[in-house]
Amino acid sequence: MSIEGMRRAVHFLFAGNLLLGAIFLGSCQTMPQGIHQARIEMAQHIAAEPTGDYFIGRRYYKADFKFWGYVRRPGEPWSTAQLVMLNEKEKLAPDRERLEFGSDNNCEYKLYGHFSGDKVYEPASNSIYPEFVLKGYELISTNPPPIFQSQIRGRPSPTELRYTVEKPE
Repeated sequence: MSIEGMRRAVHFLFAGNLLLGAIFLGSCQTMPQGIHQARIEMAQHIAAEPTGDYFIGRRYYKADFKFWGYVRRPGEPWSTAQLVMLNEKEKLAPDRERLEFGSDNNCEYKLYGHFSGDKVYEPASNSIYPEFVLKGYELISTNPPPIFQSQIRGRPSPTELRYTVEKPE
């Protein structure tokens, strides 16, 4: 075989490897298509939220912890949300009002209130969180789109996440 023939063979093999690599890598996804679509729709919905004197809250219940969940301003992504301790002197949290603690885990609410500026120590996580003074709420959804990695990857067992505090993405 001539040198020119060997060059063509090498180019052919190289092009074939590139094509196969592109096919395999192109088929890889970091999340299922349905979840990806839901996240796109969620981002569009967040961008369309009207500004106002309210917040958006996602209940994040963990039996061993005393924080309430994540709170963000309307129009801002969940990655900017803060995990908060809820001051319920003016209004009880939805689950506490019904005496069904944690029953509203992962529910999304329109929250009325304000950040007090105070920080509150939470012993189970050994962390300090901002205090949100709750004045009222409206239920937005009992089945909102996923915002945590564990929701995207699938549901790990409760013992796997029992002491893990996730941050929304």
